[in-house]
Amino acid sequence: MSQHLQVRGFNLDGPSLAAIIALMVLGAVMVSSASISLADQEIGEPLFFLLRQLGALLIGCLVALAAMLIPTEVWFRLNWLLLLGSMALLISVLLPGLGHTVNGSTRWLDFGLLTLQPSEPARMCLILYLASYVVRHQRELGASFLGFLKPMLIVTLACALLLAEPDFGAAVVLTVTSMGLLFIGGARLRDFVLSFFVALVALSVLALSSSYRMQRLTTFLDPWADPYASGFQLTQSLIAVGRGNWFGVGLGESVQKLFYLPEAHTDFVFAVLAEELGFVGVTLVVFLFGVIVLRAVALGPKAAALGMPFHGLVSTGIALTLGLQAFINMGVNTGLLPTKGLTLPLISYGRTSAVITLLSLGLLIRIHHEVQLAVRQAETRPHRKQQR
Repeated sequence: MSQHLQVRGFNLDGPSLAAIIALMVLGAVMVSSASISLADQEIGEPLFFLLRQLGALLIGCLVALAAMLIPTEVWFRLNWLLLLGSMALLISVLLPGLGHTVNGSTRWLDFGLLTLQPSEPARMCLILYLASYVVRHQRELGASFLGFLKPMLIVTLACALLLAEPDFGAAVVLTVTSMGLLFIGGARLRDFVLSFFVALVALSVLALSSSYRMQRLTTFLDPWADPYASGFQLTQSLIAVGRGNWFGVGLGESVQKLFYLPEAHTDFVFAVLAEELGFVGVTLVVFLFGVIVLRAVALGPKAAALGMPFHGLVSTGIALTLGLQAFINMGVNTGLLPTKGLTLPLISYGRTSAVITLLSLGLLIRIHHEVQLAVRQAETRPHRKQQR
C-alpha cells in the first residue's frame, strides 16, 4: 500500500489508516469473544456488548470524519474553551446526582441509553490546550520556570480531580503526556527534571498512602501469594497469557473468559486475545499500535520544520497518549505493571474510549493531510522561482 493515498484531493496516511481499521476489526472480534458468555448469562443477549461496541465505533467513525474536515487551526483558536470544557467535564462527574459509581469508582455520567466517561474527552481537550499553550508561550516556556509551572498547575488540578474519582491510571497518563509535550515544546531540562521528580514522588506517596493501591502493588509483586483473593485477577490473566503459547487455543476457545477472568471484555481483553491468538496475535496488536504511534511521532518534527508547531505537538501528544495507554494495559495484563483501570484503545469494550480514540485519530489524519499540502507547496516554490 502506498504510504500517501489521495481520495478526492484529501491526503490519507495509508499505513496508519490500515492499522486503525485492523485494530477496530480485531477489537470487535475480541469484545464479542470475551463477552458472549457473560452477556448471555447476565443479560440474556449474547451479543449485547458487541452491538453496543459496534454502535460506538460507528459514532467514532463519524466523529473522526468530522475531525478530518475541520482545519487544525480551529482547535488552536478554541484553546480556552477546550480548557474550560475539560475542567467542567472532570468536575461534573463528582457532583452529587450526576456521577455514576461502579465498583467504588465514580467515573461515569449516566444518561440512560448513553454512559459517558468524562476523563476521556477531558484528556483530549487538555492535550489540545497544552499544545496551543506551548505555541503561544514558546519564549516564556524556554526562558523561565514560571512558563513551565503555569501549565503544570493546570495539569495538577486535572489530576487531583481524576484522583478524586478515583482514576489513578488516567492521572498517570495525563501527567506523563503533559510533561512530555512541554519538554518537546522547549521547556528547560532542569525544569523538566525537577517537575518529573516532584510528580514521581507525589504519585508514589499517593500510591503508598492508599491501602487499596498498596494492595494492588503488593499483589503485582507476588500475585501467587494470594491467588484466590487479591491476586485472583492477575493470576487468571497470567494463566490466560500462558495458555496462548505461539498460536493460541483458537478464536472463541478461551477458558479463562468463562467466569474466571474478571473484566475479560474490558481491562483484561488483551489476556483473552493472548490466550486465543497466542504470541502471533499479541505481536500483531503491538505492531499495529507501533505503526500508528511511530508515524504520529514522525509527523511532529516534519510539521515543526514546515512552520506548523501546533500540528506537530498535537500529533506527538496523541502518539504519547495512545502509546502509553496501550503499554500500560499490556503491562498490566502480562504482570509487568500494577493493575490499573485503563482500557486497551479500540480493542477493549469501552464506548467513550472508542469514540474519543477515533476522534483523536481523525485529527491525526487531518494533520497528516495539512502537512502533506505544506510539503507540496514547499516543493513547488523553487520551481516557480526558476520559471520566473
